[in-house]
Parts: sequence; structure tokens; C-alpha cells
Amino acid sequence: MEVSQFLSWLHHLDFATAIRESGWLFPGIECVHVLAITCVVGSIAIVDLRLIGVTSLNRSSASVASDTLPITWSAFVLAVITGTLVFSSHALGYADSFQFRMKMILLVLAGVNMSVFHLVISRSPDKWVTAGVAPWEGRAAGAVSLLVWISIVAFGRWIGFYHIAG
Repeated sequence: MEVSQFLSWLHHLDFATAIRESGWLFPGIECVHVLAITCVVGSIAIVDLRLIGVTSLNRSSASVASDTLPITWSAFVLAVITGTLVFSSHALGYADSFQFRMKMILLVLAGVNMSVFHLVISRSPDKWVTAGVAPWEGRAAGAVSLLVWISIVAFGRWIGFYHIAG
């Protein structure tokens, strides 16, 4: 199955049609999506600001991260579910949208940054279990993360103002 065939199939599923044609489903799902993204970005920003050295310097970066991780992942799962529902309602239009594509590329970049941080940078436990300023690698990862997540939100909002041909 080609991508365009898959997108057309998704677009024409009963639940996608219901979302698209309902006066309240799309805005309701979109509200939950925005709230979930707010929780994702907010909880990630707490960790990133700690890594950068702006806040919570009396706590270790590892402690701040472990406190926020459950919120981040729960909200991320909800954002993926609601985002998929919203996407399905206009799959062909969204897939063709520059703004949507940029948001997806940035989400991948956020995942790569997170993976590099957790698999490579934070592997030296002595640097992360104490309070104080994080090593330069952590500060860089935090700054990149903040920039990427702000961009994800910006492109996400831009999608909302961009006309999607359904």
C-alpha cells in the first residue's frame, strides 16, 4: 500500500469522518491534545531549565528528571493518541502540509536529542547525582531540547492556522 492510499484509507475511516463532520469532536480532541502537549513541554522544560542551570540548582538533575518523567510520558502518550485522531480527520491535507512535516521532523529530533542525552551524556552518574550546575554536555542538551520543543509548539500552532484542504 502506498502512502497516499494509506492516508486516504485513514481519512475515510468512520471515526475520522465523525471527527471531521462533528461540530464538537474535533475541537474537543484538539483541546485535549493542546493540554497534553502543554504538560509534555512544561515537564520537559522543568528538566531542561535545571540542566541549563536556571532553576532547581539545589537538586540534582537526575532527581528533577525522575520526578517529572511519569508526567512527561503520560502526557506524551495522550498527545500521541489525540494527535493521531486529529491527523486522521484530515490525513491527506496534514500530510501535505509543510508545517505538519516540520513538526514531525522536530519530534524526531527531540527524540534523538533525548536518546543521546540518556544513552550517552548522562552515563556518568557522578556528574548527575549532585546538586549544582550540570556539565556542558547537559547544558547543551537542555538548550537544544528547549529550542526544539518551542519549535514543535510553534509549528503545531501554525498547523492550526493553516488551511487544510480536506
